[in-house]
Amino acid sequence: MAAMLSAASLITARVRDRVRAERLDLHRDPAAADRLAREELRRYAERSLGGGTLPVIDDEAQTLGEVLAGLVGYGPLQPYFDDPEVEEIWINAPDAVFIARGGVSERTALELTDEEVRTLVERMLQSTGRRVDLSSPFVDASLPDGSRLHVVIPDVTRRHWSVNVRKFSQRIRDLSRLVELGSLPPPAAEFLRMSVLAGANILVSGATHSGKTTLMGAMLAGARPSERIVTVEETFELDLSAPDVVAMQCRSANLEGSGEISLRRLIKEALRMRPDRLVVGEVREAESLDLLIALNSGLPGMCSIHANSARDALVKLATLPLLAGRNIDSSFVVPTVASAIDLVVHCELVRGGRRRVAEIVAPTGDVVDGSIEAESIFTLRGDELTATGTLPPREQVFARAGLDPRPLLRSAVNPAVNPAVTLAGNPPVNPAVHPSAGPRAVPA
Repeated sequence: MAAMLSAASLITARVRDRVRAERLDLHRDPAAADRLAREELRRYAERSLGGGTLPVIDDEAQTLGEVLAGLVGYGPLQPYFDDPEVEEIWINAPDAVFIARGGVSERTALELTDEEVRTLVERMLQSTGRRVDLSSPFVDASLPDGSRLHVVIPDVTRRHWSVNVRKFSQRIRDLSRLVELGSLPPPAAEFLRMSVLAGANILVSGATHSGKTTLMGAMLAGARPSERIVTVEETFELDLSAPDVVAMQCRSANLEGSGEISLRRLIKEALRMRPDRLVVGEVREAESLDLLIALNSGLPGMCSIHANSARDALVKLATLPLLAGRNIDSSFVVPTVASAIDLVVHCELVRGGRRRVAEIVAPTGDVVDGSIEAESIFTLRGDELTATGTLPPREQVFARAGLDPRPLLRSAVNPAVNPAVTLAGNPPVNPAVHPSAGPRAVPA
């Protein structure tokens, strides 16, 4: 293996010499990288077979992959980018490189140098238009494959560059896939699908790595094809396959300190783009006020928030808008949250790395002693998410869309009830999510 790596390094150096001599831009012309790598690999193989001190290549395909990773990929990290089982990659120090598989972290045997780490970060940032330096020691960016990059450099860190890359699974595209993975049961998935079709305002809560973004993407896959969806995020994370979608992300200030585009600005601009549904990747600060105002105007929306439980998420969403200024008072914010949010879906990461939906609650719209009242629709009983038998307080949200969740929720509590027997005008349960449903398709 060492000889193979040495051969790959020699070939890579030769290709770089040709790139400089021919003044090529391999990132704009990846085909040139492949052509040059194959040419130099063939020449190297011929020279090594002719004798001398050059190590012989045993596996040309693997060596070619290493050369291309060093030229236009992410070098020693590329195998982890290519591995679909790896969810996250992070570097604490050049000799401390970690990955996560299935929510479980492990330390790799990979050892880099400080220069290699800096080179990798520069290569990752090359296509993002963002920078990291002493004046801006943090950077948050989306890579071309949709992965999210976060970097912190000294002297904010003690000694070494800290790098984190969060990959996003392309295998989870809808709620049926989450059912297959055991993240939620079929009745809960079908209820969420109906809620999205009804245009309910949904808040997704949970801790870091609990699967909030994945769940949002899976739910939005069930939106009506005619909907125009506008998403706003700090950095691109959501990857929707909807036919009519516009995605926007924030922008950092330039070297002169101007040009910054905040999440608050993006929410306001999104409202001018004729959205049928507004999706905010995550609310953390004063942008929550702009979101609430948008949702309170009748526009369906969805967002995520860090919280320990579904009810804590409501409390936090009622607190963050107070950061917008002294003229914002809880007497306005709390009732607005109570009336604007229809559902809170709480996610959690359990021991062993499995992600699951732990609770679905529905605010009633009432505020009692300053607290937002909410009913639990689904809750954990033991290790299973089960329906409580409580119906959503705002049935009119479903009724306006010609939907009725009552038969589904009753059947979830009492399996003897046939969930396909619904009131007139209610579309049947999706058989892709609920195995007991009939074969008819849900109308858009």
